[in-house]
Amino acid sequence: MTLREMEISAATLMSGDNRSRRRVAKRLESFLSRSWIAIANLEAEVCVGVYYAALCVLRVTSEKKAKPSPGLDISKGNPIDDCWYRGQKWLHNRQKLAACGIGFGADAQGGKGGSIYEVTSAEDDPASPKEGTLRHAVTQANPLWIVFQADMTFVLKEELIISSYKTIDARGAQILFNGSWGIVVQSVTHVIIHGIHVTGCQRPPGYFSANYSRMPKRSEFDGDGIKIIDSQHIWVDHCRISYCADGLLDVTVSSNYISVTNNYFEHNRKVMLMGHSPSWVADKQMQATVAFNYFGEGAMERMPRCRYGNFHVVNNYYWEWGVYAIGGSSAPTIFSEGNYFIAGNAKQVTRRMDNSSGNWCSVNDIFLNGAYFISSGEPKNSTAYDLAKSFKALASHRIPKITSHSGPLQLL
Repeated sequence: MTLREMEISAATLMSGDNRSRRRVAKRLESFLSRSWIAIANLEAEVCVGVYYAALCVLRVTSEKKAKPSPGLDISKGNPIDDCWYRGQKWLHNRQKLAACGIGFGADAQGGKGGSIYEVTSAEDDPASPKEGTLRHAVTQANPLWIVFQADMTFVLKEELIISSYKTIDARGAQILFNGSWGIVVQSVTHVIIHGIHVTGCQRPPGYFSANYSRMPKRSEFDGDGIKIIDSQHIWVDHCRISYCADGLLDVTVSSNYISVTNNYFEHNRKVMLMGHSPSWVADKQMQATVAFNYFGEGAMERMPRCRYGNFHVVNNYYWEWGVYAIGGSSAPTIFSEGNYFIAGNAKQVTRRMDNSSGNWCSVNDIFLNGAYFISSGEPKNSTAYDLAKSFKALASHRIPKITSHSGPLQLL
């Protein structure tokens, strides 16, 4: 039995009413979780020092089946890229990107208006960050637009905590974060992260540098690729994230005005969590846009998994999810629009984790190979979805082409 078949078996057992079956399923799920982490560890070690994880033979083979490789240009029709890309002219006006966001995070300014900060070294010294390093840049108090002198591979020695009014702009360089620690956006505002590749985040021992008394206590890094906590006006665009011990990208604890666009998510059990916990009712205010992303090979579940809040899941490409694609609990409002779903063994797009219902609807989605979406709550034309609509969706038949350039772009 393959790991994917075991995942599906566990999901089937968990849906049953018999208590003993559920106990067996939980043990199986625990085993599977440890298995995926072990695989992530091995893959990260094999690919150390390589920018694109797809350069490892196994990943090249699987990804070519799932999507075309990105080209040297950008396909027309993506409203974000069409806004800032005019051949190589973008090099002379990098900060135009800040005017090109869409969705609930469209107002994220990042380091717009601030100085250009060029990272010249991949060295990482959390205790005393040196000028010219990324850690030095992200800890400065003033707005900064951060770029990279050359291709770089970062092996962080501690979580990378980004301060307010920063843009990490990797256009024109291949920027890899490989292994151990991930990126944390905590209790800040106006951050843009564009064009990086994060892979192999684990759960190393170590305490967070920043804790806030009004927030849930966090004692150890949990292995997320990018973690957004208690932050507003955040935009993550054209990144590639894979093989992390926990989630690839989490948005929790009263975060709001979030856009996650044009990213390539792959090879992980948990992809994206939005909403902290059933007890954290402040997440009812959350508005998040998930658009133009490619959910690819080995992405099992949480694309996204929503608690409370209002979510516009729009114009994404879903390739053969392992367990489910879009999940939720604590009565979320989920407006699924113009997505392109291609089912594998698992056919159902949706999964509810409790009986709170909420409002779930599908509008102009394409379902292939038996994929199906279960709606609930208010009908799709209800005003209940007004707070979950963030921009005018593109026609769903255009999504395969649009998302063929997800992840970091090859511009130079």
